[in-house]
Amino acid sequence: MVSVNKKYKDRLFCLLFGSEEYKENTLSLYNSLNGTNYSDVDGIDIYTIDDVIYIQMKNDVAFIMDSYLNLWEQQSTINPNMPIRGLMYFGKMYSKYIEEHKLNIYGKTRVSFPAPNYIVFYNGTDKLEPVTKLKLSDSFMHSISNGEFEWTATVYNLNYNNDLLLKCRVLSDYMELIKRIRNYCSLENDFRKAVDEAVEDCIRDGILSDFLSLHRAEVIDVCLTEYNEEVFVKGIREESYEEGLEQGREQGREQGIDIGQANACFSLVKKGLITQNDAAAELKLSMQEFEKAFNLWNKKTV
Repeated sequence: MVSVNKKYKDRLFCLLFGSEEYKENTLSLYNSLNGTNYSDVDGIDIYTIDDVIYIQMKNDVAFIMDSYLNLWEQQSTINPNMPIRGLMYFGKMYSKYIEEHKLNIYGKTRVSFPAPNYIVFYNGTDKLEPVTKLKLSDSFMHSISNGEFEWTATVYNLNYNNDLLLKCRVLSDYMELIKRIRNYCSLENDFRKAVDEAVEDCIRDGILSDFLSLHRAEVIDVCLTEYNEEVFVKGIREESYEEGLEQGREQGREQGIDIGQANACFSLVKKGLITQNDAAAELKLSMQEFEKAFNLWNKKTV
């Protein structure tokens, strides 16, 4: 099993856009996203929660700006569970806000909060629409009436949002660094050496040159951490799938592949690694057929 340090650690995206030192980057990206032209970085109140949070469950960048509570997360893998993750984070941040402002949420007077704004920046290699709206209701076991309750995450695929990259130079340079790291990784067996060469290239070509020159060692370190996280998550998925296949083979040797594939998909769904919709599509079942089979499987494995 791949091991990884599970303690909170800033990522490259957070270093660039979520620190007091580089608030101008935060402001530039905020203006590019929202079509605004704010110029005062003092209007940004960094709100990132820096406590110990386990892998793939850490808050990248959070800040209050213009009465909005903004949460930005960077992802290199497609994750349909971002809405529930965002809801959990906003719950923590609103609790922090209530405590800091000594708000009485049990009284007769309505209290006011900054409005939520949840953005996910995707820079992976899998195919994804330029902009995707993920809804929490898609994960509900029962359908709800329109407007009864909803929570969303807006996902920007940075590989195809050229307008956004043109508006925000820092974001464009960040993506160029990522592309160069991937390119060197395809040529080198040593990931640390690949990152170091990509960083050297960018400094020479004026891409995030000041930032990378000042934080070179830290950037290489966080890139290695992010790489190890990806390997760790991939390892979890592969182990879950193999575990399901083996269970299926034990249950029925004649139909081992079919049963094994079903068990693998059920296991991934139960662990929250894929959605029921994706699993049903993989097994070529309708949602009604899948839910029936999954519920039967779940009862047997409890």
